[in-house]
Amino acid sequence: MLDKATTDKEIQVPVQAKVGLLGRLRSEFGFIQGNFLIMVLSWLALDFASELPATYYPKYVEALGGTASIIGLIGASELVARAFVQIPGGYLADKYGRKWLIFTMTFFAGIARVFYAIAPGWEWILVGAVLVGFTGMYQPALNAIIADSVPKEKRGMGFSIINLIASVSTTPAPLIAGMLYIRMGLIPSVRLSYIIVVVGFLIATMLRSRLKETVENPTKINLSEMLGAYPSSFRESINVWKIVPRGAFILFLIFIMMNFTIGIFQPVFTLYILDDLGIGYVAFSYIMAALFISMIILAIPAGKIIDKFGKKKPIMAAFIIWGIAIPLLVWGDFIKLIVSMSLIGLVQVLVGGAVMALTADLVPREHRGKVNGSRGFFSMLALSLGMFAGGWLYDNVSHKIPFLLQFILIIPPLLMTLLFIVEPKKEEINGA
Repeated sequence: MLDKATTDKEIQVPVQAKVGLLGRLRSEFGFIQGNFLIMVLSWLALDFASELPATYYPKYVEALGGTASIIGLIGASELVARAFVQIPGGYLADKYGRKWLIFTMTFFAGIARVFYAIAPGWEWILVGAVLVGFTGMYQPALNAIIADSVPKEKRGMGFSIINLIASVSTTPAPLIAGMLYIRMGLIPSVRLSYIIVVVGFLIATMLRSRLKETVENPTKINLSEMLGAYPSSFRESINVWKIVPRGAFILFLIFIMMNFTIGIFQPVFTLYILDDLGIGYVAFSYIMAALFISMIILAIPAGKIIDKFGKKKPIMAAFIIWGIAIPLLVWGDFIKLIVSMSLIGLVQVLVGGAVMALTADLVPREHRGKVNGSRGFFSMLALSLGMFAGGWLYDNVSHKIPFLLQFILIIPPLLMTLLFIVEPKKEEINGA
């Protein structure tokens, strides 16, 4: 039998280990509270719902009479509408506050998806896409409230957790979309999916109504003043690049190039895999699930790498990985596509975490709305131009050309990151 001293000593070890583990968890994840927690919970609802119809969206448009060019046109139209509200959205987020803009536009974004659910032809989806684009006015406020709510030393981790949450919630979505397709067929299953999207947005609206405002002393909302604010908001959102550090402007240019490059293959990605590579609908759902699973596995390690080793190197690494993933996709079979999607998942967590964290480091709180609005305006125009070009190239030149162009288009932003991005020192980072 053990004596009392020995027993007490053995009991203390696991207790201390438990306390140490809890302490480490609090140190790593204690910032997940308040606004950040609300945003995480709302994204859980939104991202799962949104990925259900997204899995077969291009084939849905095609079934309603669309072509690859029409898919590109719809995507471009949404992004142009979204672009033109980014600058007033950023201006309003800085002047009138983030909260009201976020939960109001979240509600209307859900209502706009009704057009997708009931569309008798692709023209209705075009109308819905334009309405969805206008509700994107809240995007600068979303980015700003996250930057406002995450401590500067945890920004890499914070934005990586957003990627993680999106991946966790969307991982089963392609698989469920595949099951619905088998049971119901293409059009009925996608219509049901869009109804689920509407419900997801309504849930997110209720959650986001509980956000706390992060702008100190926001101006009282005046509708007539807001409607007349576009010229001044546009001017301020252009002039903001003269105020913020040069690195923020370089990062802005890199972001625009990335969006154009992504836009070229985005509208034809699903069509190419299903039609040109001959992958089945259910197998395609497994391939898309691999994208989200890779993001789940890699999000936290990527966030720790960004916080520990800086933001510049992960951005450069992402472009190189991007170049490796493309040939696996273009000349892919089921296994190569799984690997390609896993690499693209790594690219997303690296770029998503590093770019947003570096922007927050460089831009003071009072300018974040305008910077996000200006960046959103120009990057969405670039993305829409890329989508329109990608659809046209797919229909009129070659089905491979939207993907092969990636090899050329990733070179300029890679070199700009290498040569011109200088990370701020710790004492220069915006803590607010």
